Amino acid sequence: MRVSAARQLAFAALAGALVSTGAAAPPAPAAAPAKVPVAVGYGGAVASVDADASAAGIAVLRAGGNAVDAAIATAAALGVTEPYSAGVGGGGYLVYYDAATHRVQTVDGRETAPATATETLFQENGVPIPFEEGQTSGRGVGVPGTPATWKTALDAWGTKPLAQLLRPAEKLARDGFTVDATFRAQTEANQGRFNDFPDTRRLFLPGGQLPVVGSKFKNPDLADTYAELARKGTGALYRGPIADDIVKAVRTPPVDPAATRKVRPGDLTAADLRAYGTKRQAPTQVGYRGLDVYSVAPSSSGGTTVGEALNILERTDLSKLSEAQYLHRFIEASRISFADRGRWVGDPAAQSVPTRELLSQRFADSRGCLIKPDATLTSPLAPGDPRHPADCGGTGQAAPTTYEGENTTHLTVADRWGNVVSYTLTIESTGGSAITVPGRGFLLNNELTDFSFAPAAPGVPDPNLPGPGKRPRSSMSPTIVLDHGRPVLAVGSPGGATIITTVLQTLLGHLDRGLPLVDAIKAPRASQRNQTTTELEPALWNSPLRTELEGLGQAFRQNPEIGAATGVQRLPDGRWLAAAETTRRGGGSAMVVHPQGRP
Repeated sequence: MRVSAARQLAFAALAGALVSTGAAAPPAPAAAPAKVPVAVGYGGAVASVDADASAAGIAVLRAGGNAVDAAIATAAALGVTEPYSAGVGGGGYLVYYDAATHRVQTVDGRETAPATATETLFQENGVPIPFEEGQTSGRGVGVPGTPATWKTALDAWGTKPLAQLLRPAEKLARDGFTVDATFRAQTEANQGRFNDFPDTRRLFLPGGQLPVVGSKFKNPDLADTYAELARKGTGALYRGPIADDIVKAVRTPPVDPAATRKVRPGDLTAADLRAYGTKRQAPTQVGYRGLDVYSVAPSSSGGTTVGEALNILERTDLSKLSEAQYLHRFIEASRISFADRGRWVGDPAAQSVPTRELLSQRFADSRGCLIKPDATLTSPLAPGDPRHPADCGGTGQAAPTTYEGENTTHLTVADRWGNVVSYTLTIESTGGSAITVPGRGFLLNNELTDFSFAPAAPGVPDPNLPGPGKRPRSSMSPTIVLDHGRPVLAVGSPGGATIITTVLQTLLGHLDRGLPLVDAIKAPRASQRNQTTTELEPALWNSPLRTELEGLGQAFRQNPEIGAATGVQRLPDGRWLAAAETTRRGGGSAMVVHPQGRP
């Protein structure tokens, strides 16, 4: 278990913080349940990677807030306890199901490049700079989208004021949370980078030492930042003193003069921050086994890539296949959809993206016929042309999938009225750019490293090159599944490009293989992204299934951990089930408002 007694008591403090803002909340319980991966009951549900964050969302639901209100409170708390994965210095995508209208809508809160960015943003003398030098730099920082996402969602669908929703996270930052093994390990993995930035070192390596498991970690600067956003609104991050501090940190990275690391400045300006806007847009949608699967449209590739793979696989009854044949088809469908993603998906504001055609069953059928039960396709696989589908064919030259950082976080929320939120947010790499905005308590993203540093393959069109004001392609795949307009489940995951395969495999495990949602999340994962080898978690690597799949021509490499999903599910009797990881990233936290019984 990741939660100590001190963390259990934090739930009461979070609920009390809501009461202090005038919310009509019942008396807080003396302690929260221990961190558990599954919970069932009435009144709403929250699932995230962190117990304090899930507790913040549950407290909002108990105080009469809806799913959007609870999602924002949960996200703000994750900015405290998961600062290397999320926070106001990053961005993300929110998918919302409105129970009153039975509609799904989305908010694109992806970071944007400066107005001066060109295709050569990460090149010098015609050569791409090393990835790690782009990763830890001002050049990799995009305009944050998370605060604007909160405002967009609250203005459209929320019921509580932002100040009330930020109060639990502000209190958590000021009073502190209990350090666990995951937080310490993530700090240790970034120790070299963090040491090179005095403000980052001071915050995350107090006294030059790693945080001790079981100790209290406080972030008063972040508490003050949340308090300022509560007073002034999220616009305070885009204009005014906080914005000025962000611009200064990007353009003149606050690096230790004694550091030997080469830290390039970025070109972000105050005008870039003022110009930022989220996008409310229609979701992607595909039919699968009589259900409707909704996710985010480009600039994320999550909805199109998961959707195409589902369309390919729908022609096969996966429930009747052996485990090896099921995994074989899942791997091959992932390979094909990633080949098409790499050629066609980028920011639709910068180039034409054939979203509708990528999600057509006709295109899926033209690509799915490449899959053979006794043979493996070779990667990198050439893409198809969704505008002119050709049976079992490809077009042009294949391009490998470029690298994406694997850290992010995801939360899912449902409320008593049946509204649902699936929300993935990130600062890109674990620890983002490693640049803490001085005096503000949050890390800046390095999201622009999700752009291709150079074309993925010479002579092959690459829709994901940098450009002015452009959003880098994402793999975030927050997903909501409906049955005749009613929610069945919502799911999502962190993990860079492995997000897509994690969400796909979780959906297949639950919908096709009949696994309970928590078991579909727990199941050992594979991830094929149009690469020469498929990643396997240890449980599959050490399984006889690997030998059986290798007999079909599959090739593998190990990945100790793929993704960290959370989900909520509406049960036939009206209860909500919240589900999270059992062990990955220290295990997740699933909570419901009223466990088991009716209120």
